[in-house]
Amino acid sequence: MSKRFLAFFAAALLFLTPLQAGWAAMDYTKQILIESDFSNRDLSGVTFNLANLLKANLSGSDLEGASLFGAKLQEADLSDTNLRDATLDSAILEGTDLSNAVLEDAFAFNTRFTDVNINGADFTNVPMRDDVLISLCLVAEGTNPITGRDTKESLGCN
Repeated sequence: MSKRFLAFFAAALLFLTPLQAGWAAMDYTKQILIESDFSNRDLSGVTFNLANLLKANLSGSDLEGASLFGAKLQEADLSDTNLRDATLDSAILEGTDLSNAVLEDAFAFNTRFTDVNINGADFTNVPMRDDVLISLCLVAEGTNPITGRDTKESLGCN
């Protein structure tokens, strides 16, 4: 009987033990990550809410489903990133490189886009304010190499 109890106890421990920290999504909320290098990484689902990512390098990374709510992304490199389904609401993108990024279905309604490079970026189904849309349409050019969509068309520019 004691062997059965030990076997049951061992099995219960396996199912009730929380996942290892390495398996869970990382949380960088409110961290100062100035000039950090996150390039070419799988960052899907990672949280960067209110993080300071000034001049950070996230180029070539998979940020699908990541949350960058209120993140400071001034002069950051987000070129060639996958930002599908990412939350960018209230983020500050000034001088940010978004060339060839895929932002399909990202949420960016109150995002500040100022002096950004959006050459080849795909903004399909990204909600944003009309004034931001107008300013992005003025500088939109190129075709995204992943989706094959024209930047102006993905923004819905006239």
